[in-house]
Amino acid sequence: MRKFIPKMSLSSKAILIVILILIIDQVVKIYIKTHMALGSSIPVFDGWFLIRFIENPGMAFGIDIPSKFGKPALTLFRIIAACIIGWYLASLIKRKAPVGFVICISLILAGAIGNIIDSMFYGLIFSESNYFEAAKLFPQAGGYSSFLHGHVVDMLYFPLFEGNYPDWFPVWGGQKFIFFRPIFNIADSAISIGVMSIFIFQRKYLKELH
Repeated sequence: MRKFIPKMSLSSKAILIVILILIIDQVVKIYIKTHMALGSSIPVFDGWFLIRFIENPGMAFGIDIPSKFGKPALTLFRIIAACIIGWYLASLIKRKAPVGFVICISLILAGAIGNIIDSMFYGLIFSESNYFEAAKLFPQAGGYSSFLHGHVVDMLYFPLFEGNYPDWFPVWGGQKFIFFRPIFNIADSAISIGVMSIFIFQRKYLKELH
């Protein structure tokens, strides 16, 4: 059977991973954006986790960027960072780095590009999401914002358990907590999996780099 399956080069594996992650990430985001109102939720597996549609206008965890230049500056920074990661990935392939390490960097690059696409283009191609109806793709009136001002679509929410901090707990004593509170997307997951896998499975190669 193996002789009928072409052996993929390291570069082909990296490209395939990036393309697959981008396709999955964008298909999910576009579907959520055009089928769900902002803030709405869909329970999955008896509520084990939720598909909850929110938009992130700025940095991680919904932190907004002050001033009208903050968002474009952040997006441009992300683009530069993605270019550096892409250059590093190409150098790893050229040096024939371990497949596992190349896959990890490919995941990180795919995740970075996925969120950059939202920031660059979603403001141009979607109407504004609201709490009453889903957004429209390519609306006649134009998008909700300009180039580089799009919001990142997040939807994966895992509130595994919740409760209240003990009264003696510093700062948050008596307040409600939810674990796991952040809402994220496929691109974020790819970045997190790539980074964690490097530190768990690729420590030997990291040491060799030094």
